Amino acid sequence: MRAMTTKKRTAILISGRGSNMQALAAAACAADYPAKIVLVVSNRPDAAGLQWAKANGLATLVIDHKAHASRSAFEGALQQALDAAKVELIALAGFMRLMTPAFVEHWRDRMINIHPSLLPSFKGLHTHERALEAGVRIAGCTVHFVRTETDTGPIIAQAAVPVLSSDTATTLAARVLEAEHRIYPIALMLVASGRARCEGEKVIISERVTDLGSLFSPGV
Repeated sequence: MRAMTTKKRTAILISGRGSNMQALAAAACAADYPAKIVLVVSNRPDAAGLQWAKANGLATLVIDHKAHASRSAFEGALQQALDAAKVELIALAGFMRLMTPAFVEHWRDRMINIHPSLLPSFKGLHTHERALEAGVRIAGCTVHFVRTETDTGPIIAQAAVPVLSSDTATTLAARVLEAEHRIYPIALMLVASGRARCEGEKVIISERVTDLGSLFSPGV
């Protein structure tokens, strides 16, 4: 029987309900999943995701950014907590804080984020409203390694969904969120297992995952 390789110790950072945290935690319950969620950190004491994490047996910690005089002071406290938990990878899941260049560089190629658009299109906020205004027929989400500039960095995985003529920002967001919950655990699996690696600013996947075919919108 083949021995299980050591799981990568992973921290999830949240600021709100943490629905992507829940998807990652559920995936990590599998015996053969290569990441272990060892800590959930929120910068907001009232983040709804904290209660879910506690109820599901995950270690949680609040590091309130308002209690620190500067961004670097907040990150110092965060880094201390990550070190104490022996964290090897960070997954951002709705973490609404910009990181300093020093923190981002310290975690280079070890910190990933999910964004609700097909990057490099629609970086930043209000992605679904902007997608509808632009008239795109396909939207989606992207998991990427974090870089200093917001919503940039080597792309690990993407998922696409159709945009319907009847869509509102709310209905499109719900469809994209379902795709996020599917693609984020796959991306973390690829990174934690070493199957996704950075070469320069491009991600190389060591082996084919699956053939999902093509998405057409409108359907043909």
